[in-house]
Amino acid sequence: MAFCANCGAALTQTSGFCASCGKPVVQGTLVAVPATAAAGSTGAPEVAAASGLTSNLAAALAYVLGLITGIVFLVLEPYKRDRFVRFHAMQSILFCVSAIVFSIAWSIVVDVMVNISAWTAVALTPIGLVISLGFFLFWLFLMYQAYSRREFRIPIIGVIAAKQLG
Repeated sequence: MAFCANCGAALTQTSGFCASCGKPVVQGTLVAVPATAAAGSTGAPEVAAASGLTSNLAAALAYVLGLITGIVFLVLEPYKRDRFVRFHAMQSILFCVSAIVFSIAWSIVVDVMVNISAWTAVALTPIGLVISLGFFLFWLFLMYQAYSRREFRIPIIGVIAAKQLG
C-alpha cells in the first residue's frame, strides 16, 4: 500500500491526486510503507488513514470544547498514541480547568466587593469583560498554534501538560 508524501493518507494505485490533501501524486513521490506500519504500528500514515484527521487538526479540535474534547482526544485510539495530540489535549484540559477556577474566584471577589460597596460592581464589570475576552482570544491563539503544528506551551500549564505525557 502507498501513502501520500505530503499528508500520509493512503493512496490507491489508480488515483492521480491524493483524496485527503488534493496534491497531485507522481509515481516517484509515493511513499511505500511496510506492512507492519500499515497494519497497526504507530505512525502518521496510520492516523491519517484510519480516522481522516491529521494530527494538527486533531490537536486544534482538542481545544474546541475544553474539558470534553480534551478528554475525548486523550482516550480515542488513534490519537492517544500521538504525542502532539496528547500534549494539546492535556493542555486544553488544564487551560479549561484554570479558566473555570479563575472564573469562580473572580465571581467570589466581585460578590465580596459588591457587598462592601455597590460602586465597585460598576468598576469590576468592565474589568471582568476584558479578562473574559482575553481568555477567549488566548483560546483561539492556542487552537491556531496547534493547527500550525507548533507545541506552544503556556508558561505553567504547558510544563504540567508535558510532564503528564512523560
